[in-house]
Amino acid sequence: MPETTLKYWTTTPQKIKCPVRNRGGLIALPVRRLLACGVILAALGSLCVPAGRTQDAPTEYQVKAAFLFNFAKFVDWPESSFATPQSPFSLCVLGVDPFGRALDDALAGKAIANRPVLVSRLKEPASARQCQIAFISSSEKVRWPAIFGALRGANVLLVGEADGFAASGGTIQFTLEENRVRFSINTDAAERAHLQISSKLLALAKIVRDAPNRRRD
Repeated sequence: MPETTLKYWTTTPQKIKCPVRNRGGLIALPVRRLLACGVILAALGSLCVPAGRTQDAPTEYQVKAAFLFNFAKFVDWPESSFATPQSPFSLCVLGVDPFGRALDDALAGKAIANRPVLVSRLKEPASARQCQIAFISSSEKVRWPAIFGALRGANVLLVGEADGFAASGGTIQFTLEENRVRFSINTDAAERAHLQISSKLLALAKIVRDAPNRRRD
């Protein structure tokens, strides 16, 4: 994005909307709220387009891929979650991949805490214990109990988008509210995984807790 365009987006947040495409039409991200807290600015700088150029707007999953990368900047993982000091930051997709090339393209050449980002696709829940972030595809909803059980005690940020994901034990759930991409954070799940989530990220999220049946586990 040209410097003048980026300046427009960052100096007039009260007028900003960031449209993205999905199958049903346009989704507007709550950019004003994001910019106010200083979160995901780099991603929005490359994804937002001025009004009248919506044909160039990013897809829903390009935006979600950018969110995944930026989530990692506001979460602290224990050093013990990495096999070695040189281990890459691992971002995995478990189940049917809805991103296509969007995730690989968004993370190409990127690094988190000086670690290169490695993207992988998995089929077995236990394999996700090696990941720092695991996106749980909606295709895996029937396997949630098995997945959460297989990852119990692992330092994995579990992200999904199916209804009820966070309350059922996932850490972050994408939602669409009033045609805007938002997210919920289950602080109980983050605590179980020994992950420290920045207050800046929490301020942008809807906070949920484990569902009552989950608390009895």
